[in-house]
Amino acid sequence: MLILGIDPGTARLGIGLIENSGKELKYIHAECLETSMEATMPERLFFLQEAISDILIKYKPDVMAVESLFFGINARTAIAVGQARGVILATAGRHKVPVFDYQGLSVKFAITGSGKSKKKEIQEGVRKILKMKNIIKPDDAADGLAIAITHHIKTNDSIDSGLGQNDA
Repeated sequence: MLILGIDPGTARLGIGLIENSGKELKYIHAECLETSMEATMPERLFFLQEAISDILIKYKPDVMAVESLFFGINARTAIAVGQARGVILATAGRHKVPVFDYQGLSVKFAITGSGKSKKKEIQEGVRKILKMKNIIKPDDAADGLAIAITHHIKTNDSIDSGLGQNDA
């Protein structure tokens, strides 16, 4: 099963793709989509829609996991992230990919065992779980992978994440 994880944003959007091959997770792809600061919001959203569509066509994931909107951030950021989420969800709908939402605290807990983890701890947790030599950079790409891993952990009771977070 291929799981696409997305950390939404209009300036930077994290993408992470993993494969569940039994009890082991395999890294497939990670990247950070960045939009131009000079671009208008409609141009940014169109760019994200096209890029996500291309990823869905190329990799054909079975499911998509997306970080939920956190309302503790300022209103301007919340609106922008909400717009990005709308594009993500619409694109998934167009490609008939089921979508699952996960709160940021849930992702942090699943990856590190703590809801208060910092970006570097998430990157290190992703590296360990995927048995990678180096951490994924930038952190937005690692966040995309973390969201995909969270979906995997939450939907597979028999998974060994490598960090003892099976009950996350």
